Amino acid sequence: MTSIDDGEDPADQITAGVSDLKLPDTWSADVPDDQQGLSTAGIDSLLDKCLLQALHTTVKDKDLPLPGSTLWSNHVLPCRPLGTTLDIKKSSYKKLSMWLQAKSSANLISVKEDKYKMETVLFSVNRNHADYLSFKPNKRPVEKTDQPSTHTANESHSSKTLGVTEIYKLSIHVSPISSSLGADAAKLFTASEAADVASRYIEKENLVKPTDKSIVVLDATLCDALFKGAIKKGTTYPTEIHKKDLGPTFISRMQAHHLVTRGSDSVVRKGAIKNIQLVTERRQGNKKVTKLSGMETFLIDADVLASELQKKFACSTSVAELPGDMWCLGCYT
Repeated sequence: MTSIDDGEDPADQITAGVSDLKLPDTWSADVPDDQQGLSTAGIDSLLDKCLLQALHTTVKDKDLPLPGSTLWSNHVLPCRPLGTTLDIKKSSYKKLSMWLQAKSSANLISVKEDKYKMETVLFSVNRNHADYLSFKPNKRPVEKTDQPSTHTANESHSSKTLGVTEIYKLSIHVSPISSSLGADAAKLFTASEAADVASRYIEKENLVKPTDKSIVVLDATLCDALFKGAIKKGTTYPTEIHKKDLGPTFISRMQAHHLVTRGSDSVVRKGAIKNIQLVTERRQGNKKVTKLSGMETFLIDADVLASELQKKFACSTSVAELPGDMWCLGCYT
């Protein structure tokens, strides 16, 4: 379990755990295959190249503002050269927030500190900056297919990028907060957007404690939204809450949903994402059957998957319907 330091930028804490993940590489360059061989100045230069690559290729103005942790994990890290790791602690900046502030001081980007989420946020990119204009981004190689076949079409369908996002719907607990802000009652919120609703209410009602800016003073409406029905009878309701606890507590009082996307297909379902179930059973003699269920959660067609598994593993497959519009795929060996 990773410990969290309440006094540190969450983005800096996230980068410490994400830096060494083997994410798909999207470009390559003539740099050492191991970051250990680079000097501090070399690591600083590599960081800047990855940032510029991301700003040219994946960071779009329409996606801004962008939390620093998201910028790092979803944009900067995937742009690192083939075969390298990217550890900001080995740079001269030591922390993600310090690096982003330095790039902001150089006028390449504009960042601000989110005083409620305690995180550095990217607000804009100066696409007229000399460093941006002089940088030549590497293009991701595209595989060419001369004569597409039904087989390759199926492979393309099955390999469409999968995305799973936790989203939240307003509940009776938090509806008074959103109503006071004029928020759309039918909207589905990401965790960041939901936390922002609570933050905007605090600003609107001026609930920050004058003597301690990290503490929020609870008025009756916000106190009920966060704690009514969640505290045991006879227990005194709190009068204050720390800013770092406000977002998670507010989100926990909303209705959890999840959005699954695969290519151009998408579906929103109530509740948390369900896991795929994989079970292996022994039949007569030495025969075995592997049963797979729950593929529909991730927009995987059971029949298409059965056909692909049959070819890949040279086994027999069958598909059976389960209650609740679910399917079970069996592979027999």
